[in-house]
Amino acid sequence: MVLDIGVILTWLLFLALFPMSFFWLRRVWRIFIKKNYAEVALKNGLPPANPKRWAVVVGLLNLVCGGIVTWIIIGVPFWISTGIPIGPFQSYETWSAIAGMTIWGKIIADLIIRFQAHPIKLGRKKDPVSS
Repeated sequence: MVLDIGVILTWLLFLALFPMSFFWLRRVWRIFIKKNYAEVALKNGLPPANPKRWAVVVGLLNLVCGGIVTWIIIGVPFWISTGIPIGPFQSYETWSAIAGMTIWGKIIADLIIRFQAHPIKLGRKKDPVSS
């Protein structure tokens, strides 16, 4: 194996999956088990008016994405070491495509959830003092 930019980027992508999986599954634990909705659909660090409404959607999104990334983390080294595939991990292109689509899908889905939880208010802002 020659150490070139492709190998470095491959290792960087694979090693970056570990903290992503940890944070996403930790959010699932906080939302579903501890009932802590402080990290649900944040916008500028603030949760929406009713975070419990969005907790199930955000929790399921984090569970699915964290599960897929964990599957990749387990499947790639298992296939390399034993030759037994537990997923489509026989080539770099497949597991990196799955990882990339999971990461981008999570980012886009979180953005959509945040826009739905914090709707944009059009028009002039009402001055609460002058009423």
